[in-house]
Amino acid sequence: MAAHTPKNILITGAAGFIASHVANRLIRNYPDYKIVVLDKLDYCSNLNNFLPSRSSPNFKFVKGDIASADLVNFLLITESIDTIMHFAAQTHVDNSFGNSFEFTKNNIYGTHVLLEACKLTGQIRRFIHVSTDEVYGETDEDAVVGNHEASQLLPTNPYSATKAGAEMLVMAYGRSYGLPVITTRGNNVYGPNQFPEKLIPKFLLLAMRGQPLPIHGDGSNVRSYLYCEDVAEAFEVILHQGEVGHVYNIGTKKERRVIDVAKDICKLFSLDPDEVIKFVDNRPFNDQRYFLDDQKLKNLGWSERTTWEEGLKKTMEWYTANPDWWGDVSGALLPHPRMLMMPGIGRQFDGSENTKNMVSQITNTFSPMKMAIPASKNTGGSSLKPSLKFLIYGRTGWIGGLLGKICEKQGIPFVYGKGRLEERFSLISDIQTAKPTHVFNAAGVTGRPNVDWCESHKPETIRTNVVGTLTLADICREHGLLMMNYATGCIFEYDAVHPEGSGIGFREEDKPNFIGSFYSKTKAMVEELLKEYDNVCTLRVRMPISSDLNNPRNFITKISRYNKVVNIPNSMTVLDELLPISVEMAKRNCRGIWNFTNPGVISHNEILEMYKTYMDSSFKWVNFTLEEQAKVIVAPRSNNEMDASKLKNEFPELLSIKDSLIKYVFEPNRKVPVGVAKSSFE
Repeated sequence: MAAHTPKNILITGAAGFIASHVANRLIRNYPDYKIVVLDKLDYCSNLNNFLPSRSSPNFKFVKGDIASADLVNFLLITESIDTIMHFAAQTHVDNSFGNSFEFTKNNIYGTHVLLEACKLTGQIRRFIHVSTDEVYGETDEDAVVGNHEASQLLPTNPYSATKAGAEMLVMAYGRSYGLPVITTRGNNVYGPNQFPEKLIPKFLLLAMRGQPLPIHGDGSNVRSYLYCEDVAEAFEVILHQGEVGHVYNIGTKKERRVIDVAKDICKLFSLDPDEVIKFVDNRPFNDQRYFLDDQKLKNLGWSERTTWEEGLKKTMEWYTANPDWWGDVSGALLPHPRMLMMPGIGRQFDGSENTKNMVSQITNTFSPMKMAIPASKNTGGSSLKPSLKFLIYGRTGWIGGLLGKICEKQGIPFVYGKGRLEERFSLISDIQTAKPTHVFNAAGVTGRPNVDWCESHKPETIRTNVVGTLTLADICREHGLLMMNYATGCIFEYDAVHPEGSGIGFREEDKPNFIGSFYSKTKAMVEELLKEYDNVCTLRVRMPISSDLNNPRNFITKISRYNKVVNIPNSMTVLDELLPISVEMAKRNCRGIWNFTNPGVISHNEILEMYKTYMDSSFKWVNFTLEEQAKVIVAPRSNNEMDASKLKNEFPELLSIKDSLIKYVFEPNRKVPVGVAKSSFE
């Protein structure tokens, strides 16, 4: 086993509890190592944790978020980082029950950004990922052998689930790209500097204030506790002697019930446990026991040095001497705290010149990428035509195929994406290979022959329409790309505010009210989520029609082949007119939601009358009611009028639905001489 000697180490989340102890230890013991510490200064971070190292020449602090790909890449390159110790994470289980998305963002996405940066730079010799014993899930109460490193992962709360998810990414990057990864899974840690949302510092501060000690449930839950300096030494050993590709448990066999921890703290303060301890409601799920087999780490030469009594006494003395270290922590001392997990709310130094100078000059220079896209209207400027290149998804689809033809006609370079929307890495590969200026998403599941298919294929529908679309939008945002997203207007139905025949259409800001089909549910869901992405232009297409009357997806082709049709006015999209407009919208960098239909409505009968007039003078059809239609379809259909005034204002030349049908569809396909056909239907 080859020992590792790092030169330049990046420690993420280093202003937090465990990482600050590790950073201070390495700075103190290895003056030849350059230690760059990165932290966004969340609520549980504190720059005072670096006081022992602030004057050390081999120490550098950078304020920033691991979710910022620009910042991470910059640091790896400019600081010549060869080793990463990744501690940054949201870790408090109570918070994960109330704000689980923040845990996904920090613990999974942040880890992913780091891994991708390591892959791209190709200079990392060790990536130590810090996980938790909670990924194993609950240990049987009567188990005498702890979970070993190859035990199954069975997380039981949002926090541990995100840590397990991050582990899977780390493992995948190790296997797929050969990154030299090591993972650690540790028991509970306690000691000085810990934010008092955790059990031991919370009980110590409450006892100091003479307040009750709240215990979740009956206090029988068992935990193993390691003193912080012992854990810092464990990371020192793993850093230098850990084997690439391996997992190491950092644990102790000395277990304690939560109720016994409370009693031990009462003893330190000469308090009566029966009077001070108060039992409160348990968490939604509270694992009974975590028990680790730590023999693998011991084989590297590490062992626990600090006894429980010694460590608890040291911790009590530190908090007694530093009662205001964290400022106002009243929210953290509640039985079920819900802290605000916002970047930049970390505790600061005292403001002296020495401490100010410790903070790197590039602090606050970088932040997660925020796209800045010009306003949609051209307000002048350079007359040079910018070069364009489109990346289009949905090659085998109707709209995707038509987009390619439009690009060919306009001389716009384009390529079709090869990756599947739900496969993030394949999408990144497409973008890195194509280097597009815009991305068009015309891929999606609508069902064949119709949306009824989605009712029996729900996972497939979710995978493409929701997961895939969001993944593509997210990747586009990371790469500073505008995504043109072809959505649907079939998320509305006539209601009391927008009655049929009133001329009052649904506007872009209206909330979807149609949930009759699973297809529409997924489209409404993803549209709502896409509002969080300022790099997306959502185009609500309805009942698309084109001049290709042989295409089975064409609305006219469909109803002309049905035995019976309903007769309801609807907004519709003439693709021959509107798809070129969508290309122009991309050039103008339009964003937000747009009702992508021709102004006005047209009924089934009116379209078939046109079909009879222009295509087949002998054509006849039969109407039936919505109730009768419901007997022959699986999912209800959406009927509505969309307000297209926003689009009309942007493109005044846009034709009404009836005029557009005549110009782009029926006149070019006319088979019936003028004046031959007569209106009739059965």
